[in-house]
Amino acid sequence: MTISFLDHLSFIFSWCYNFVFFQIILAFLPLRKNLLMRILAFFACNLLSTVPIYSNDLDNLLGVLLGFILYITVFHRGQWIEKATSILIFYPSLIAVNYFTQYIGMRSFFSITNLSGISSSEWTQEELLLSTSIHTLSLFLRLLFWLTTWLLFKKYLSQIVSNLTIKMWLILDALMLSPFVSIFTILYFMPEDPTITYPICAASIFSAFGCIYLASYICNSVQTAYHAQELEMKQTYYQEKVQSEERICRVYHDLKNHILILQAQAKDKQELQTSIEKLQSQIQEYENYYHTGNEFLDIIIRDKAKIAQKKQIDFSAVLSFQDSTFIDPLDISTIFGNALDNAIEASEKLPNDQRLITIKGNRIQDLLIIIIENHTIPVLSRQTTKTDSLLHGFGLSNIQKAVEQYEGQCHIKTEQDLFTLKILIPIPSL
Repeated sequence: MTISFLDHLSFIFSWCYNFVFFQIILAFLPLRKNLLMRILAFFACNLLSTVPIYSNDLDNLLGVLLGFILYITVFHRGQWIEKATSILIFYPSLIAVNYFTQYIGMRSFFSITNLSGISSSEWTQEELLLSTSIHTLSLFLRLLFWLTTWLLFKKYLSQIVSNLTIKMWLILDALMLSPFVSIFTILYFMPEDPTITYPICAASIFSAFGCIYLASYICNSVQTAYHAQELEMKQTYYQEKVQSEERICRVYHDLKNHILILQAQAKDKQELQTSIEKLQSQIQEYENYYHTGNEFLDIIIRDKAKIAQKKQIDFSAVLSFQDSTFIDPLDISTIFGNALDNAIEASEKLPNDQRLITIKGNRIQDLLIIIIENHTIPVLSRQTTKTDSLLHGFGLSNIQKAVEQYEGQCHIKTEQDLFTLKILIPIPSL
């Protein structure tokens, strides 16, 4: 009766432990949107999280690794480097916790009963009860460990995925290679004294979650520096805007005099043309001030327009973005900054008469629709032409990642020499 109760309790602990481990991975990498895939992911995760790990057990060590890679690839969304990092973080911890709790329980049982080498079919009822109790306790300890981990680190996990750059991901992966290789090697090549594995297991767990905290700290520092830069940009923007308004007032005040002078010069076409060009040059600098309805986007568009003007690129932006308050300024910077940098880079490789960038954006029903178009050199594929294709490839990838945070979509189309990026972002209901 007691053994049956403990078996049921073990079953509950096992699935609770799987649920918590599943939630930890989910906090790091989102699942695919298909409902069936989500359900299958939960049960597939249980197959991995409950695999027993023994010493010199290459089959299970390698099986869990390959299964984990397959699980992350099939059921979770994200960039390949995010998926690789999740494997480097969670695989050593999963292996270490499973091995540690199971091996400690096994050694405790045989130390108490002295039944080493005796088949379980020959155990007494008391010995079976002790074995079941220790197994249930080990599952409870796993549940307690992962539950504590989830409560302590779930906010850090989401921060990392949202804010890490490609270089930060690579640094994090480099740090995690050591515990990943150590835990696999020490358990496969089991030393004569098995207690040596205990500090290795503990160090692997500490390293994994220490890297999570470190990455989160870096992300927070970057965000703090970014917000300080954002405030500085806004201050500069407002100062320039005030100065611009003052200059506009002076130009407007003199406009009547300019018109009288133009009328007087009407008979002399050369003087008339010179005066017109002078007047155009006075007001041309004010064309770079865009009012999109989003102050931070105004700053980005203004800066990119200045860069385009210096590179002799025609730049046109018609944006109504006042319904974008739900989008974080960092994501606005990611979307428009990367898109316009790519457009400017593609345009400056073209002859002057083909350099054109247009941006259109507006709300249509419950969608924000953004269209960015630029001419480009005709290519047979969409692969980047930059020397550092890996880093540049993350431009469009980062745009897509930022858009997907708001359940949006990106569509890319290349027709002959015209590149079009279309972004759809649903506006959340109040």
